[in-house]
Amino acid sequence: MISLREFPPRLSCFSEGRRMLVRAADGARFSLPVLIALFFILSGATRATQDQKGQPELRTVHGTVEDKDENPVPSGVVYLKNVKTEGVKTYIADDTGTYRFSGLDPNVDYEIHAEHNEMTSSVRTISSYDSRRDINLTLKLSHKKNEPKTGSN
Repeated sequence: MISLREFPPRLSCFSEGRRMLVRAADGARFSLPVLIALFFILSGATRATQDQKGQPELRTVHGTVEDKDENPVPSGVVYLKNVKTEGVKTYIADDTGTYRFSGLDPNVDYEIHAEHNEMTSSVRTISSYDSRRDINLTLKLSHKKNEPKTGSN
């Protein structure tokens, strides 16, 4: 195996680059096959990073559950329905009425609403055409569960 230091500077058209490579890593010597292997490894890592950028970013939906008077409702139950699979996730709001769903597929539509005691909010749709990755929604408990749901809360 021939080291880059063995090439005479006049014979190498890349002598300046060779000198920089040889001086890299605090004087460590690199052989030509090692440098070629490093080049392919680094170019492969760059492609892998680019492939990850092609994947869709996951979304987060968060907000608060409020009563008619806009007071936070602790222990309000928030229902998030995946329209495609019809799977439902639930979240019990914390002491400040806050809820959060993360890791949501941006290519799927969701329906979300909140309930507490006999009150419920209107059903809101989170569209796959909405490009936001961080969605903040306030869910207002505005009518009884068995009443028709009106309004756009």
